[in-house]
Amino acid sequence: MVHDRPRKPARVSGQWPALALAIAVHVIFIAVLFFSLRWQNRKPEPVTAELYGPPAKTVSEPVLPKAAPPPPAPPEPAPQPKPAPEPKPAPQPEPKPAPPPPLPKALPKPEPKVEKPDTRAADIARKAKEEEERKKFERMLHEKAEREKQERDKREADQREAEKKKAEQRRLAEVRERQQREADALKALAEREQTARAAQQKADAEVAAASRAQADYIRRIQAKIRGNVVLPPDMPGNPEAIFEVVQLPTGEIIDAVLRKSSGMRAYDDAVQRAIIKSSPLPRPDRPDLFQRSLTLKFRPLD
Repeated sequence: MVHDRPRKPARVSGQWPALALAIAVHVIFIAVLFFSLRWQNRKPEPVTAELYGPPAKTVSEPVLPKAAPPPPAPPEPAPQPKPAPEPKPAPQPEPKPAPPPPLPKALPKPEPKVEKPDTRAADIARKAKEEEERKKFERMLHEKAEREKQERDKREADQREAEKKKAEQRRLAEVRERQQREADALKALAEREQTARAAQQKADAEVAAASRAQADYIRRIQAKIRGNVVLPPDMPGNPEAIFEVVQLPTGEIIDAVLRKSSGMRAYDDAVQRAIIKSSPLPRPDRPDLFQRSLTLKFRPLD
C-alpha cells in the first residue's frame, strides 16, 4: 500500500534519551568538521635551514679557492766575523688558512597553494548526513513501534487463545459433570427400580407364599370337614353350600352360619353337623395366617 506522505512514528517510551543522544552526536560531528577545516586553511610557517658542505670533495660540489702559500724565509746574510752570537729571532707562525666562503643559503620552498575547501559541498554533505541520520532514527523508531505492536498483538492473541481454551475446558468440564450427574441419576433410578422390583418380587413371593399357605390351610380344614360329612342318599348334581365358620386361635369352633344354601336342606344340615364335629380345626403353619372368621365352600362331588 502506497502512502501519500510518510506516517509519523508512534511515540514510544525512551524517545527523549535517544533524541538527546542523536543531537549530541551531531554537535560533536559538526565541531570535528569545523576544526578540521580550520586546520587545513592555516598558512604553513617558513622554515630556514643552513647547509654546510662536507670536507670531502664531490663532483657536484663547487671548487673552493686554494689558500695562499706562506711567505718565503729571508736570505741568510754574508759571512762576517763572528761577533758575539745574537739570539735568533723567533720563527713566525704560519698564517691560518682563510675560512671557505659560506655556501649560498638554500632558497625557501615556495608555499603550497592551499585552495579553500568549498563549504557548500561540506554543508550539503553535512545536511545529507543529518537527513540520513534523521531518517535512520525515524526508521529505527518506526521499526521499534512495529515490533512493540506485533508483540502486543501476539500477547493479546495468546491471551484470547488462552481464554478461549479455558472457556472450552470449562464447557467440557460442565458437560462431563452434567453427564456424570445424569449417569448417577440413571444409576440411582435403576438401583431404585431394581430395589423396588426386588421388593415387589419379594412381596409378591410373600403374598404368593401366604396365599399358598392360606389355601393349603383352608384345604386342610375343608378336607377334615368333608371327612365328617354324611351325604344324603340319591343326591342329584353337585350343589354348593357356603358357610362362615367362627373359631378360636386354638381351632375350636364357636359358630357355623350358612351363608349360601345348596338348595337341598339335607345336604346343608349334613355339612353343618360335620363342621361342628370337626372342632378343633387344623391350625395354620404360620401364626399370621390365622383367621377368626373363615368362609368355606362345600360341594358333594369335590
